[in-house]
Amino acid sequence: MPVKLRKFLGMVAILVIMVVYAFISMMVAVRYVLDTPHWVQLLYFLIAGMAWALPVMPVIRWMQRPAQDAT
Repeated sequence: MPVKLRKFLGMVAILVIMVVYAFISMMVAVRYVLDTPHWVQLLYFLIAGMAWALPVMPVIRWMQRPAQDAT
């Protein structure tokens, strides 16, 4: 697969992952976190704000792989 195509597909995948992750995080926060003490909310939003990197890292690694020679 050409590098430009892989990077384009990776960018689209990252955008989709981020939108889905933000929606799920928001739904969890509205459903379970808003009625908790402030320190629990702070902890949740700190973790949720950094945890998006976990599902995105495999996509970034895939995008950064060197091109395979077609020989």
